[in-house]
Amino acid sequence: MVQDESGYGSGGWGGNKVRKLEWILPDVRRRGARTILTVGGTGTNWGLATALYASERGLRTAVALIDQPAEDHVRRRLDRLRRSGATLHFTRTKARTNTAAPWLFLRHSTHGHLPYFLPAGGSSPVGTLGCAEAALELAEQVAAGALPEPSHIVTAVGSGGTAAGLALGLRLAGLERTRVVGVVVNDTLRLDARTVAALAGRTERLLRARGADLPGEVVAPDDVTLVRDWLGPGYGHPTPRALEARRLAAEKAGLELEPVYTAKALGALLDMADGGRFGGGPVLFLQTHGPRDSA
Repeated sequence: MVQDESGYGSGGWGGNKVRKLEWILPDVRRRGARTILTVGGTGTNWGLATALYASERGLRTAVALIDQPAEDHVRRRLDRLRRSGATLHFTRTKARTNTAAPWLFLRHSTHGHLPYFLPAGGSSPVGTLGCAEAALELAEQVAAGALPEPSHIVTAVGSGGTAAGLALGLRLAGLERTRVVGVVVNDTLRLDARTVAALAGRTERLLRARGADLPGEVVAPDDVTLVRDWLGPGYGHPTPRALEARRLAAEKAGLELEPVYTAKALGALLDMADGGRFGGGPVLFLQTHGPRDSA
């Protein structure tokens, strides 16, 4: 089964980036910030989506860019990012980005307001709410009989927010049987089950602080399985299996995947299914990629 998120949202982007930004952008305005400061690779889909939607709401975006392999799709994203109006800082490495952080915050402060900082991928507690909402929508489809309850949901994990939100939303919706399988595609961040569960926990606390009546700890580390065998040489490096999965997705299902995140995740799903890792299933692949290059 496939849940195609690419059609979610309107404007220049779709998918999980829009789900996160739907929650983040109102919070930026609520806090009085005028600029969003975020980070990503030189071909960052996240940074581009943020710049596009923030500008529509009168907000500026600054992005600290870390080097990644200069494939054709990365060059296209960077070109579009340059045209988005975002301020780009080529900090090149994670260490240099951390060193530059105080200057970046001062550089993008406006009238006494610090910029609103977003980690890579928008995987903050607020952004994670958007992915929890996606899980609640999935639960509604299961309840309506539109699809069976999955035994597993497979998704790419680049910063952890999608996996954390899915795990939280599934438990809140009562889908205790469904497990989240995250295919790690980023070796520049600490990404393990404990880290993802901790992000889900911070999102839980945010909901409680806003008045939600929740039980005790909703998501535990064993609610999420993270696999790293399909990462390849590192973040942004395409792999033969990912390219083959991308071709199959286009030919068999009409899905547009990209080689950094979603194609690696689908390749992992296919290999794991062949190896009997999912038991009897059914398994749901979450297609989170959603750029609209013509916009």
